[in-house]
Amino acid sequence: MTPEATQFQETRKSLLAAPRKWLVTGVAGFIGSHLLQELLGLDQTVTGMDNLATGHRSNLDAVRDAVTPEQWGRFALLEGDIRDRSVCEAGCQGVSIVLHQAALGSVPRSLSDPLASHDSNVTGFINMLVAARKCGVRRFVYASSSSVYGDEPTLPKTESRVGNCLSPYAATKAANELYAGVFSRAYGLRSIGLRYFNVFGPRQDPEGPYAAVIPKWITALVAGQTVFINGDGETSRDFCYVANAVQANLLAATTEAPAALDQVYNVAVHERTSLNDLFAALKARLVKKHPRVGDAAPVYRDFRSGDVRHSLADISKASRLLGYVPSHRLSDGLDAFLSDGS
Repeated sequence: MTPEATQFQETRKSLLAAPRKWLVTGVAGFIGSHLLQELLGLDQTVTGMDNLATGHRSNLDAVRDAVTPEQWGRFALLEGDIRDRSVCEAGCQGVSIVLHQAALGSVPRSLSDPLASHDSNVTGFINMLVAARKCGVRRFVYASSSSVYGDEPTLPKTESRVGNCLSPYAATKAANELYAGVFSRAYGLRSIGLRYFNVFGPRQDPEGPYAAVIPKWITALVAGQTVFINGDGETSRDFCYVANAVQANLLAATTEAPAALDQVYNVAVHERTSLNDLFAALKARLVKKHPRVGDAAPVYRDFRSGDVRHSLADISKASRLLGYVPSHRLSDGLDAFLSDGS
């Protein structure tokens, strides 16, 4: 194992030895609940904030069942909205590290209602920065997105080269990166942004018009429903299992390297998979338990507005400055996801 591959192990050991107090916004969401589970498993004290608009209490129940009663006792839920400045300040009180995951996700949702995306993802983000600065938060780690690359055609995507945003959602995440940089330069609030690439895993909501592709397709295949593919199926993505995102957050939260701070990093695997190949991979796994999946075939429809055609991340910066080494490639992640109950 390389020295870089042990960095996350060392981080976990250091947190066990010296627990800290954390705030996780969007804690009842998909990624937020996985961060909560990891932190409680490391005996950290965690305040979680969520308005439960897109998060689910069932995700918190799953975390409670996965940790010990003593660990669960170190968690406090603050129900509230990041658009409310008083809630943001209450959440940041006495906190050393903020992991900011709360947002209104989805490119299609933002195209349908850009004002709602702006209110949560930009105004809410600034509210959190102001509260973190006022309360003396030491480190602010936030969820950005690969959508900020927009129409930049170069593959793989490197952090220094971005194009024109193709959706209001992408614009909100680009604005987050700008404001985080300003708050660092103007106020000394140290931050790190994580550009997530198609994160998937257990607890990801398969329902609704804005559901992510992997849980949505799994649910449809098992139920014998039609799987729709937008476009010709050759659109490609760098699918990233949620354990990789958890690793990146903890590395970003704890690094002491000056060069690593006030940066943005790709969080992915550096592995490009087409939607056609993804469908085949899911079908091959599910057919073992659900034989009728063997007859399933996708239905192709129009390309979706605002979507990037191809996505592949260069993760060398995160590897070099944070010690990030993905624990799961797509095949590993799909196996882990499906073993969780599908």
